[in-house]
Amino acid sequence: MTGPLAGFERRVQSAIEGSPSRIPVVLGGCGSGRTHLLARLRERAGRGTVQYIDVERCATTPERFLASLTAATPFPWHGRDRTPTSARDAFDATLAFFDSARGPGGAPCTFLLDEVLELRTFESFPGLRHVLRDLLDALSGSANRFVLTSRYVARAHRLLRDGSARYDVMQAPAMMVADVVDALPPWLGSAEQLGAEDRDYLARTVQALTDGKPTYVQALGETMAHFEGPPDPVAALTVLLASGGALDQWCRFRYELRLHRARGYGALKAILDILSDAENVTLTEISHRLHRTPGSTKDYLSWLEDVDLIQSRQKRYAFVDPMLRLWVRLHCHSTAPSMDDVVREVQRFAAERIPQREEAALAYASAPRETGADERKNWGIIEID
Repeated sequence: MTGPLAGFERRVQSAIEGSPSRIPVVLGGCGSGRTHLLARLRERAGRGTVQYIDVERCATTPERFLASLTAATPFPWHGRDRTPTSARDAFDATLAFFDSARGPGGAPCTFLLDEVLELRTFESFPGLRHVLRDLLDALSGSANRFVLTSRYVARAHRLLRDGSARYDVMQAPAMMVADVVDALPPWLGSAEQLGAEDRDYLARTVQALTDGKPTYVQALGETMAHFEGPPDPVAALTVLLASGGALDQWCRFRYELRLHRARGYGALKAILDILSDAENVTLTEISHRLHRTPGSTKDYLSWLEDVDLIQSRQKRYAFVDPMLRLWVRLHCHSTAPSMDDVVREVQRFAAERIPQREEAALAYASAPRETGADERKNWGIIEID
């Protein structure tokens, strides 16, 4: 990596290696590359000095969470033979583990806690009303090093608003054009046949369609790699968003996951459906279309903001992720979309994000010169209604 993502990784590394060390809290939506960042940090440091913990996978009960951590740890720690007698006791033992564990030679060790806010589920157990605040207080006073991540940006900012100065909140960056250019050669078997200008143009198109989200960029690249002929990101996005496509399944997972972390499931789905048709609308407009009072609609909107599905700017509401909005437009209906529906909506989406003339020029420049009119239509050189 040589682009902005490499600079961000160095910033995280510098925070944990500083004296005194800081605790990076890396925030970003699904598919923003948080887990890959932690994997690179672990590989760089060596597994004998770092423990990666996928909190979302193992946060079941405090007792089983502690057992999962300590069974996989490479570190000695005080209290290994202790048997918890309650949920509170198990959580206290977990905090003691994070504080007392040591690396080789007694040096501080590093814990990488992926999706740390999932520990909030422990707050349903007796004596554990403030799990996350207790955890943050304990980590901030430890000699060990920590990196925390979460997909829930609004919740994390609220939690850390009055937290220790040791916490360094960082937003996972989007891939810029330079990052996408760097990623192109491994993707495409025919990438070396593209000139530098076409490759840069392709990267700009991919970045525009995906907002630079690593998961989307990777999916487009892998799909284009299986195409015969020149790469076509618009056609690749159409394949990915068709029923059963990789991005159809990925967006469905994100949609359901966040709604289940919120409240008001059915009403929230209705609001997302409204915003998929018309964005940047006011509370009054949404409440009218929802047939609910402005007061109840405001509550629903705040619950959607809490899980980062929507955002408000100047009192107008819109999706955080344009790709998810496109998926809702396509797939949240009584029947699955036809391929014609997918082609039409993806073309509209592309036209909104990429100047139509540039999109056509890219597709035409990449296509064989003997391509006829019908084939050029397949490359995206069509009129957008």
